[in-house]
Amino acid sequence: MNLPNILTMLRIVLAFLFVALIYPQGIGFKIAASIVFIIAALTDYWDGYYAKKLNIITNFGKIMDPIADKVLILSAFFVFAQIEIIDLWMVVLIALREIYITVWRLINIRNKVFVAAEKLGKLKTVMQISAIIIILGFLIYIEAGLARSFSYYVIALWQLIIFLLMVIVVLITIISGMTVLINNRRVIK
Repeated sequence: MNLPNILTMLRIVLAFLFVALIYPQGIGFKIAASIVFIIAALTDYWDGYYAKKLNIITNFGKIMDPIADKVLILSAFFVFAQIEIIDLWMVVLIALREIYITVWRLINIRNKVFVAAEKLGKLKTVMQISAIIIILGFLIYIEAGLARSFSYYVIALWQLIIFLLMVIVVLITIISGMTVLINNRRVIK
């Protein structure tokens, strides 16, 4: 094991810790879950940074890094759908794209063909993480009791913003998946 691979595995552990912390009531749990998620998201950056800087890109990292990313992102979206913050259809579309592209990439790695991440894919990841952080902010807002201090319209505005943001995230997620496949037609053949 090396530092990038340890960070990758830590992301999976943190994803499970995030799920455990997000369900209980109380602002402390929501803040803790948010901190855990942000740390986990940062490990995605740092594992790649150290793998390149230390020149220790491994097959294990090539396989586990995208899996760890999907575990973190999809667990958050599934939790949000389960507690009815976002619509399930959004999560299903995101999950289908993520699972399909990840399995496709893993098959290519097995065949010794590495399909690098594209700029739109990186934007997709940033948008997904940003949406999750905004939703966590909404949950903290609710748990802090601020929702009781404000009108129904403020809550409705939050919900509209989250819905529109998630529509954008779903669109970017699907378009980035299609772009990967189109730009790598030679691999598909």
